[in-house]
Amino acid sequence: MLFMNGLEIFFKTLEKEKVEFLFSPPNSFGKQAEDIFEKKFSKSKYLERIISGTEQGASHMADGYARVTGKPGVVVCDSDTSATNTITGLQTANMDSASLVVFVCHFNEDKDLTNIFEHIDHIGISRSCTKHNFLVTKISDLSRIIREALHLSVTGRPGTILVDISREVLQDKESFTFPSIDKISGYIVPKLAPKKDIKKAVKLIMEAKRPIVFGGGGIVISEATQALQKFANRLKIPVTLTLMGLGGYPPDDPMRVSWIGMHGSYFANMAVHNSDLVICIGARFDDRSTGGVFDKFAPGAKVIHIDIDPSTINKNIKVHCPVVGDAKSVITQLDESIPLEFKPDSNSRTDWFEQIKDWEANHPTVAIQKGKQIKTSFAIDTISKITKGKAVVVTDVGQHQMWVAQYYQFENPRNQVTSGGLGTMGFGFPAAIGAKLGRPRDMVLAVCGDGSFQMNMQEFSTAVENNLDLKIILINNGHHGMVRQWQTLFFNKNYSCCKFDLNPDYVKIAQSYGAKSFRIDSPKQLESSIKEGFSTKGVVLMEIVVDHTEMVYPMLTPGGTMDDMLFSPDDPIPDGPIPDMS
Repeated sequence: MLFMNGLEIFFKTLEKEKVEFLFSPPNSFGKQAEDIFEKKFSKSKYLERIISGTEQGASHMADGYARVTGKPGVVVCDSDTSATNTITGLQTANMDSASLVVFVCHFNEDKDLTNIFEHIDHIGISRSCTKHNFLVTKISDLSRIIREALHLSVTGRPGTILVDISREVLQDKESFTFPSIDKISGYIVPKLAPKKDIKKAVKLIMEAKRPIVFGGGGIVISEATQALQKFANRLKIPVTLTLMGLGGYPPDDPMRVSWIGMHGSYFANMAVHNSDLVICIGARFDDRSTGGVFDKFAPGAKVIHIDIDPSTINKNIKVHCPVVGDAKSVITQLDESIPLEFKPDSNSRTDWFEQIKDWEANHPTVAIQKGKQIKTSFAIDTISKITKGKAVVVTDVGQHQMWVAQYYQFENPRNQVTSGGLGTMGFGFPAAIGAKLGRPRDMVLAVCGDGSFQMNMQEFSTAVENNLDLKIILINNGHHGMVRQWQTLFFNKNYSCCKFDLNPDYVKIAQSYGAKSFRIDSPKQLESSIKEGFSTKGVVLMEIVVDHTEMVYPMLTPGGTMDDMLFSPDDPIPDGPIPDMS
């Protein structure tokens, strides 16, 4: 029987779980843990340590890794402010259903608890921003809880887990076991939907004249792309996507109808608003994808809501047919339950698709470069064409995030990474580092605004130290662009705290860390300079100086419905309460 202390059991369990990376800030392990790790695990094919500049950076790196791989991202930190600094990362990942596990280990705790840091209630602090959390007080529970935490993070609706491991557990000794976790008490993951719900949904689908699929991130998480393509093409149902669903359905598929939401395509929003059946799959009907006027959403439509998390159903939108289950499994159930001989009415479908094409012709999503200053929309469109939509693109939050959604044609699932729920500025760069570690053979781009980039640019040290082939597109408009846009539209151009009076030299900052960097400020140089940056090995920052007056259009009007959109600064702003940017 092999006896180990808690520290060894901790690392050994993670190793047997084939955890590839441990994301942690500097000096987070403490001397004893460092010695054990160096002696027994440093040469493991797993458990590669990635040292971040900050704990928030580590949590975003683990999050980015999780989103592009489907595996849990693991953060290991000490029990002081290291742990509290992961809270933003936990909430960011949890709101977007990403598999992040944070292990708070009391490596350096004073046994008499004389240090104020040891009085922090990590379980209480993290409870509202985790799917589940654990307090480990017995060494006999340690290996099982580690396995349960990793399992919970990736099953059902993925989410974040925090595990708080006491000093006594880490110092105690116990025989090592690797317990089975086939069943976790009280945890049931729905897979197949009840037959009665499938039957009701099938009836609605077969009766619909103007149906549309409203696809969210659940399509990506459940790997439902091919099943949805088969279903949609067979029944001739158009498919539109939310921000989190981008990449979940090919842009060149004949059923694809762009994306929806606050800055979604006009014709996609119009299609949802005028449909007679909305088939929502793996989306949560939040205010950014619906406009927030929930009682006026798709007024002539019935709604089927398919989701693995029952708490999202009937939360914002009244649902006529709730279906709880895994997206891929439910789509297959629906497809198999519709008689093979069934054909949708060809006339109504033809009229429906022609109407959608007319809406698209009225307000197409086209990037146009005018003037001597680079338009961000044109820059993103250029990048999409250069990469043929095949790169992993990780964004920060703001105008550039919306332009990426509008103009980057994502070909594959798990290639779009963004903070959609919390909208965490500073997410993009560290998340791109994690994405590159998870997908080393794929091109990974971090597309960041200058406002967001400053919040975590210290992670240059991690990217350079690990010799990553990572490309950073820094959109420099000298402003918090989305704040400026809202102040332009809704506050009579009364600008406050949106312009950067002092902006650093990003090219020199990158070079000081050992990265390669250059600035692009002419539309004529844009394509050739981006290609040069992409062909240069290593960490490369391309600072693109853009027109700060460009605004993101179309845009849902505040207090309006999905058919009520703004297309230019000249459009009248409707009366009503000032919208909440957050």
